[in-house]
Amino acid sequence: MQLGSKIKDMRLQLNLTQEELADRCELTKGYISQLENDLTSPSIATLGDILSALGSSFSEFFKEEQDEKIVFSPCDFIEKESDGCIQKWLIPNAQKNLMEPILIDLAPHTSTAEDIPHEGEEFGLVLEGKIFLLLGKKKLLCRKGESFYFTADRTHRILNESNAKAKILWISSPPNF
Repeated sequence: MQLGSKIKDMRLQLNLTQEELADRCELTKGYISQLENDLTSPSIATLGDILSALGSSFSEFFKEEQDEKIVFSPCDFIEKESDGCIQKWLIPNAQKNLMEPILIDLAPHTSTAEDIPHEGEEFGLVLEGKIFLLLGKKKLLCRKGESFYFTADRTHRILNESNAKAKILWISSPPNF
C-alpha cells in the first residue's frame, strides 16, 4: 500500500493544501510533500494525527476495498441440465448474497425437482409459456407475463404440462443452496 498517495488523495478530496494539512498536524509542508511522494514514512502517532486531520481513522484508512462485480454476462452463468430442466445461476457465488436469481428453461411435460420447505421467500416471473406452481397441495396456473411470490415453508416445484417450452426467472431469498 502506498501511504503517501492515499493521504494525498484524501487531502485533495477535502480541498486542502499541503500547508493547510501540515498546520492542522503541527508538521511542515515539506514533510507532507515528502510523505505524499513516499520519500518518508510517518510514525504511528504522526499517521494518527494526519488521519484525524483528514477526518479518518486507522480502520478506514487500511480497509482493503475490493472491486465489486456488478454486471454479469452469459459466460459468468453457471448452468446445470437435468431431465429437460436447464437452470442457469445468473450471479456466480450468489449464496453470499441476499437473493439468488436463476433462469429456468423447462422442456414440455417436465418439472423442476421438488424443493423441500426452508426459510425464506421465492419469487418467479414466467417469461415464456405457462407453468403450474405446485405449492404444498395447491396447483396454481401461471402464464407468460404473470408472476408468483410465496413463503418457502411448503414443498414446491414448477411443472410444465404443455407442449411448449417454458422459461421462468426464479429468485430465492435467501439463496437455497
